[in-house]
Amino acid sequence: MAEVLVLVDHANGTVRKTTAELLTIARRLGEPSAVFVGEGFETVAKETLAKYGAAKVYRVEAPEVTDYLVAPQAEVLAQLVEKTSPAAVLIVSSSAGKEIAARLAVKTESGLVTDAVDVQAGEAGGVSTTQSVFAGSYSVKATVTRGTPIVTVKPNSATPEESPAAAADEVFEATISEAAKTARVTESKPKAATGRPELTEAAIVVSGGRGTGGDFAPVEEFADSLGAAVGASRAAVDAGWYPHTSQVGQTGKQVSPQLYVACGISGAIQHRAGMQTSKTIVAVNKDEEAPIFELVDFGVVGDLFTVLPQATEAVKAAKG
Repeated sequence: MAEVLVLVDHANGTVRKTTAELLTIARRLGEPSAVFVGEGFETVAKETLAKYGAAKVYRVEAPEVTDYLVAPQAEVLAQLVEKTSPAAVLIVSSSAGKEIAARLAVKTESGLVTDAVDVQAGEAGGVSTTQSVFAGSYSVKATVTRGTPIVTVKPNSATPEESPAAAADEVFEATISEAAKTARVTESKPKAATGRPELTEAAIVVSGGRGTGGDFAPVEEFADSLGAAVGASRAAVDAGWYPHTSQVGQTGKQVSPQLYVACGISGAIQHRAGMQTSKTIVAVNKDEEAPIFELVDFGVVGDLFTVLPQATEAVKAAKG
Protein backbone atom coordinates (compact mmCIF):
# COMPACT_ATOMS: atom_id res chain seq x y z
CA MET A 1 0.00 0.00 0.00
CA ALA A 2 1.44 3.35 -1.05
CA GLU A 3 2.22 5.99 1.54
CA VAL A 4 0.20 9.18 1.78
CA LEU A 5 2.20 12.08 3.20
CA VAL A 6 0.39 14.37 5.64
CA LEU A 7 2.08 17.59 6.77
CA VAL A 8 1.27 17.92 10.47
CA ASP A 9 -0.41 21.15 11.54
CA HIS A 10 0.59 21.75 15.16
CA ALA A 11 1.52 24.37 17.75
CA ASN A 12 4.53 23.38 19.85
CA GLY A 13 3.62 19.73 19.46
CA THR A 14 -0.11 20.09 20.11
CA VAL A 15 -1.67 18.57 17.00
CA ARG A 16 -4.61 20.52 15.64
CA LYS A 17 -7.90 18.90 14.68
CA THR A 18 -7.15 19.62 11.03
CA THR A 19 -4.35 17.03 11.08
CA ALA A 20 -6.69 14.37 12.47
CA GLU A 21 -9.01 15.17 9.55
CA LEU A 22 -6.17 14.79 7.03
CA LEU A 23 -5.07 11.47 8.52
CA THR A 24 -8.65 10.22 8.26
CA ILE A 25 -8.76 11.25 4.59
CA ALA A 26 -5.30 9.74 3.96
CA ARG A 27 -6.55 6.29 4.98
CA ARG A 28 -8.93 6.38 2.01
CA LEU A 29 -5.95 6.68 -0.32
CA GLY A 30 -3.25 4.52 1.24
CA GLU A 31 -1.14 4.28 4.38
CA PRO A 32 -0.80 7.61 6.25
CA SER A 33 2.69 8.87 6.96
CA ALA A 34 2.95 12.09 8.94
CA VAL A 35 5.61 14.74 8.37
CA PHE A 36 6.31 16.52 11.66
CA VAL A 37 8.35 19.73 11.49
CA GLY A 38 9.44 21.27 14.79
CA GLU A 39 9.60 20.27 18.43
CA GLY A 40 7.20 18.43 20.71
CA PHE A 41 6.79 15.11 18.93
CA GLU A 42 7.77 12.77 21.76
CA THR A 43 6.18 14.79 24.55
CA VAL A 44 2.92 15.84 22.92
CA ALA A 45 2.24 14.84 19.33
CA LYS A 46 3.10 11.15 19.08
CA GLU A 47 0.05 9.90 20.97
CA THR A 48 -2.37 11.94 18.83
CA LEU A 49 -0.76 10.95 15.53
CA ALA A 50 -0.82 7.28 16.55
CA LYS A 51 -4.48 7.53 17.60
CA TYR A 52 -5.56 8.84 14.19
CA GLY A 53 -3.67 6.34 12.07
CA ALA A 54 -0.16 7.59 11.30
CA ALA A 55 1.76 4.42 10.57
CA LYS A 56 5.01 6.33 10.21
CA VAL A 57 6.26 9.77 11.17
CA TYR A 58 9.11 11.61 9.47
CA ARG A 59 10.55 14.02 12.04
CA VAL A 60 12.30 17.19 10.96
CA GLU A 61 13.88 19.19 13.78
CA ALA A 62 16.85 20.81 12.04
CA PRO A 63 17.10 24.59 12.64
CA GLU A 64 17.62 25.24 8.92
CA VAL A 65 13.97 24.20 8.57
CA THR A 66 12.35 25.28 11.82
CA ASP A 67 13.98 28.72 12.00
CA TYR A 68 12.68 29.86 8.61
CA LEU A 69 9.36 30.41 6.87
CA VAL A 70 7.69 28.00 4.47
CA ALA A 71 10.31 27.50 1.74
CA PRO A 72 12.41 24.90 3.64
CA GLN A 73 9.29 22.85 4.40
CA ALA A 74 8.53 22.64 0.69
CA GLU A 75 12.06 21.34 0.08
CA VAL A 76 11.63 18.75 2.86
CA LEU A 77 8.42 17.49 1.28
CA ALA A 78 9.96 17.45 -2.20
CA GLN A 79 12.77 15.22 -0.96
CA LEU A 80 10.30 12.94 0.82
CA VAL A 81 8.24 12.68 -2.37
CA GLU A 82 11.36 11.60 -4.22
CA LYS A 83 12.19 9.08 -1.50
CA THR A 84 8.75 7.52 -0.93
CA SER A 85 6.81 8.02 -4.22
CA PRO A 86 3.60 8.63 -2.23
CA ALA A 87 0.06 8.24 -3.53
CA ALA A 88 -0.61 11.86 -2.53
CA VAL A 89 0.51 14.72 -0.29
CA LEU A 90 -2.16 16.29 1.93
CA ILE A 91 -1.74 19.72 3.52
CA VAL A 92 -4.12 21.93 5.49
CA SER A 93 -5.63 24.73 3.40
CA SER A 94 -4.19 27.61 5.39
CA SER A 95 -2.23 30.52 3.93
CA ALA A 96 1.06 28.84 4.85
CA GLY A 97 -0.20 25.42 3.73
CA LYS A 98 -1.19 26.67 0.30
CA GLU A 99 2.17 28.37 -0.20
CA ILE A 100 4.02 25.19 0.78
CA ALA A 101 1.81 23.16 -1.56
CA ALA A 102 2.40 25.54 -4.47
CA ARG A 103 6.17 25.47 -4.00
CA LEU A 104 6.08 21.68 -3.70
CA ALA A 105 4.07 21.34 -6.92
CA VAL A 106 6.67 23.37 -8.81
CA LYS A 107 9.58 21.41 -7.35
CA THR A 108 8.04 18.01 -8.14
CA GLU A 109 6.37 19.04 -11.43
CA SER A 110 3.08 17.80 -10.03
CA GLY A 111 -0.56 18.79 -10.23
CA LEU A 112 -2.03 20.82 -7.37
CA VAL A 113 -5.59 21.13 -6.06
CA THR A 114 -6.27 23.78 -3.41
CA ASP A 115 -9.21 24.23 -1.04
CA ALA A 116 -10.63 20.75 -1.56
CA VAL A 117 -13.76 19.98 0.46
CA ASP A 118 -13.64 16.24 -0.27
CA VAL A 119 -10.92 13.79 -1.29
CA GLN A 120 -11.53 10.20 -2.36
CA ALA A 121 -9.69 7.42 -4.15
CA GLY A 122 -10.37 7.69 -7.89
CA GLU A 123 -12.33 4.97 -9.66
CA ALA A 124 -9.43 4.29 -12.01
CA GLY A 125 -6.79 4.87 -9.35
CA GLY A 126 -5.30 8.19 -8.36
CA VAL A 127 -7.06 10.82 -6.29
CA SER A 128 -10.43 12.47 -6.92
CA THR A 129 -11.10 15.84 -5.31
CA THR A 130 -14.11 18.10 -4.94
CA GLN A 131 -13.87 21.89 -4.72
CA SER A 132 -16.49 24.56 -4.16
CA VAL A 133 -15.72 27.42 -6.55
CA PHE A 134 -17.00 30.82 -7.65
CA ALA A 135 -18.25 31.66 -4.17
CA GLY A 136 -19.88 28.26 -3.83
CA SER A 137 -21.90 28.52 -7.04
CA TYR A 138 -20.35 25.36 -8.49
CA SER A 139 -18.87 22.09 -7.25
CA VAL A 140 -15.91 20.91 -9.32
CA LYS A 141 -14.44 17.43 -9.39
CA ALA A 142 -10.78 17.25 -10.38
CA THR A 143 -8.07 14.61 -10.72
CA VAL A 144 -4.35 15.30 -10.89
CA THR A 145 -2.96 13.91 -14.13
CA ARG A 146 0.73 14.62 -13.67
CA GLY A 147 3.19 13.73 -10.95
CA THR A 148 2.15 13.26 -7.32
CA PRO A 149 -1.30 14.64 -6.39
CA ILE A 150 -0.77 17.54 -3.99
CA VAL A 151 -3.96 18.59 -2.26
CA THR A 152 -4.74 21.27 0.31
CA VAL A 153 -7.92 20.46 2.23
CA LYS A 154 -10.23 22.93 3.93
CA PRO A 155 -10.76 22.42 7.67
CA ASN A 156 -13.95 20.57 8.67
CA SER A 157 -14.03 18.64 5.38
CA ALA A 158 -13.94 15.29 7.20
CA THR A 159 -14.91 13.94 10.60
CA PRO A 160 -11.78 12.68 12.41
CA GLU A 161 -11.94 8.93 12.96
CA GLU A 162 -9.61 7.09 15.29
CA SER A 163 -7.61 4.19 13.87
CA PRO A 164 -4.69 3.29 16.16
CA ALA A 165 -1.34 2.84 14.42
CA ALA A 166 2.32 2.62 15.37
CA ALA A 167 3.45 6.16 14.53
CA ALA A 168 6.94 4.71 14.15
CA ASP A 169 9.23 7.70 13.82
CA GLU A 170 12.46 8.37 12.04
CA VAL A 171 14.50 11.54 11.84
CA PHE A 172 14.60 12.78 8.27
CA GLU A 173 17.70 14.77 7.34
CA ALA A 174 16.84 17.09 4.50
CA THR A 175 19.23 19.19 2.45
CA ILE A 176 18.05 22.80 2.46
CA SER A 177 19.23 25.24 -0.20
CA GLU A 178 20.50 28.70 0.64
CA ALA A 179 17.72 30.20 -1.48
CA ALA A 180 15.15 28.68 0.88
CA LYS A 181 16.72 30.41 3.87
CA THR A 182 16.17 34.02 2.87
CA ALA A 183 13.22 34.66 5.22
CA ARG A 184 14.12 33.86 8.82
CA VAL A 185 11.76 33.89 11.80
CA THR A 186 13.23 36.38 14.25
CA GLU A 187 10.47 36.29 16.86
CA SER A 188 7.20 34.49 17.50
CA LYS A 189 4.69 34.63 20.29
CA PRO A 190 1.43 32.76 20.87
CA LYS A 191 -1.83 34.45 19.98
CA ALA A 192 -3.64 35.84 23.02
CA ALA A 193 -6.14 33.26 24.24
CA THR A 194 -9.81 34.19 23.92
CA GLY A 195 -11.28 30.95 25.21
CA ARG A 196 -12.94 30.43 21.85
CA PRO A 197 -11.92 27.94 19.14
CA GLU A 198 -9.76 28.98 16.19
CA LEU A 199 -11.96 30.55 13.50
CA THR A 200 -10.86 28.35 10.59
CA GLU A 201 -11.08 25.14 12.62
CA ALA A 202 -14.29 25.73 14.59
CA ALA A 203 -17.27 23.43 14.13
CA ILE A 204 -19.59 26.39 14.78
CA VAL A 205 -19.02 30.02 13.72
CA VAL A 206 -21.21 32.99 14.62
CA SER A 207 -20.44 36.13 12.60
CA GLY A 208 -21.59 39.71 12.88
CA GLY A 209 -21.85 42.37 10.21
CA ARG A 210 -22.99 45.91 9.56
CA GLY A 211 -26.25 45.20 11.37
CA THR A 212 -24.45 45.04 14.72
CA GLY A 213 -23.76 48.76 14.53
CA GLY A 214 -20.44 48.00 16.17
CA ASP A 215 -21.92 46.23 19.20
CA PHE A 216 -20.74 42.61 19.00
CA ALA A 217 -21.84 41.72 22.55
CA PRO A 218 -24.97 39.75 21.50
CA VAL A 219 -22.94 37.93 18.82
CA GLU A 220 -20.19 37.02 21.30
CA GLU A 221 -22.64 35.90 23.99
CA PHE A 222 -24.50 33.67 21.56
CA ALA A 223 -21.22 32.25 20.25
CA ASP A 224 -20.02 31.50 23.78
CA SER A 225 -23.26 29.69 24.60
CA LEU A 226 -22.59 27.39 21.62
CA GLY A 227 -18.84 27.06 22.15
CA ALA A 228 -18.39 28.76 18.78
CA ALA A 229 -15.80 31.00 17.15
CA VAL A 230 -16.68 34.60 16.33
CA GLY A 231 -16.29 36.00 12.82
CA ALA A 232 -17.03 39.32 11.18
CA SER A 233 -17.93 40.63 7.75
CA ARG A 234 -15.64 42.94 5.82
CA ALA A 235 -17.94 45.88 6.51
CA ALA A 236 -17.62 45.33 10.27
CA VAL A 237 -13.86 44.92 10.06
CA ASP A 238 -13.34 47.96 7.83
CA ALA A 239 -15.38 50.03 10.27
CA GLY A 240 -12.96 49.04 13.03
CA TRP A 241 -15.59 47.15 15.00
CA TYR A 242 -13.75 43.82 15.03
CA PRO A 243 -10.16 42.63 14.34
CA HIS A 244 -9.07 41.87 10.78
CA THR A 245 -8.00 38.41 11.97
CA SER A 246 -11.68 37.56 12.39
CA GLN A 247 -12.80 38.59 8.91
CA VAL A 248 -14.66 35.92 6.96
CA GLY A 249 -14.77 36.36 3.20
CA GLN A 250 -12.91 36.36 -0.07
CA THR A 251 -10.24 38.71 1.30
CA GLY A 252 -10.43 37.24 4.80
CA LYS A 253 -10.53 33.71 6.16
CA GLN A 254 -12.26 30.79 4.49
CA VAL A 255 -14.38 28.76 6.92
CA SER A 256 -16.34 25.57 6.44
CA PRO A 257 -17.97 24.74 9.80
CA GLN A 258 -20.82 22.38 10.54
CA LEU A 259 -22.95 25.42 11.49
CA TYR A 260 -22.56 29.05 10.38
CA VAL A 261 -24.75 31.78 11.84
CA ALA A 262 -24.69 35.14 10.02
CA CYS A 263 -26.02 38.00 12.16
CA GLY A 264 -26.74 41.35 10.57
CA ILE A 265 -24.83 40.38 7.42
CA SER A 266 -26.38 41.24 4.05
CA GLY A 267 -24.69 38.40 2.17
CA ALA A 268 -22.55 40.17 -0.42
CA ILE A 269 -20.59 37.89 -2.76
CA GLN A 270 -17.36 38.83 -0.95
CA HIS A 271 -18.67 37.32 2.28
CA ARG A 272 -20.28 34.30 0.63
CA ALA A 273 -16.94 33.30 -0.82
CA GLY A 274 -15.60 32.71 2.66
CA MET A 275 -18.44 30.69 4.20
CA GLN A 276 -20.65 29.12 1.56
CA THR A 277 -19.21 25.64 2.02
CA SER A 278 -20.57 25.58 5.60
CA LYS A 279 -22.72 22.50 6.15
CA THR A 280 -25.69 24.37 7.66
CA ILE A 281 -26.21 28.14 7.35
CA VAL A 282 -28.53 30.25 9.51
CA ALA A 283 -29.11 33.98 9.02
CA VAL A 284 -30.58 36.60 11.33
CA ASN A 285 -31.41 39.86 9.53
CA LYS A 286 -34.22 42.37 9.84
CA ASP A 287 -34.22 42.97 6.07
CA GLU A 288 -36.24 40.14 4.54
CA GLU A 289 -34.83 41.07 1.10
CA ALA A 290 -31.20 40.59 2.19
CA PRO A 291 -29.25 38.43 -0.32
CA ILE A 292 -28.05 36.18 2.52
CA PHE A 293 -31.50 34.57 2.64
CA GLU A 294 -30.92 33.12 -0.84
CA LEU A 295 -28.42 30.57 0.42
CA VAL A 296 -29.41 29.80 4.00
CA ASP A 297 -30.91 26.61 5.36
CA PHE A 298 -32.79 28.55 8.05
CA GLY A 299 -33.56 32.27 8.17
CA VAL A 300 -34.87 34.51 10.93
CA VAL A 301 -36.27 37.90 9.94
CA GLY A 302 -35.77 40.07 12.99
CA ASP A 303 -33.52 42.43 14.91
CA LEU A 304 -30.39 40.56 16.07
CA PHE A 305 -30.48 42.55 19.34
CA THR A 306 -33.82 40.89 20.07
CA VAL A 307 -33.27 37.48 18.48
CA LEU A 308 -29.78 36.62 19.74
CA PRO A 309 -30.39 37.18 23.47
CA GLN A 310 -33.46 34.94 23.26
CA ALA A 311 -31.48 32.32 21.38
CA THR A 312 -28.67 32.53 23.94
CA GLU A 313 -31.08 31.96 26.82
CA ALA A 314 -32.67 29.04 24.98
CA VAL A 315 -29.30 27.40 24.43
CA LYS A 316 -28.33 27.86 28.08
CA ALA A 317 -31.69 26.45 29.23
CA ALA A 318 -31.26 23.43 26.95
CA LYS A 319 -27.85 22.79 28.53
CA GLY A 320 -29.45 22.86 31.95
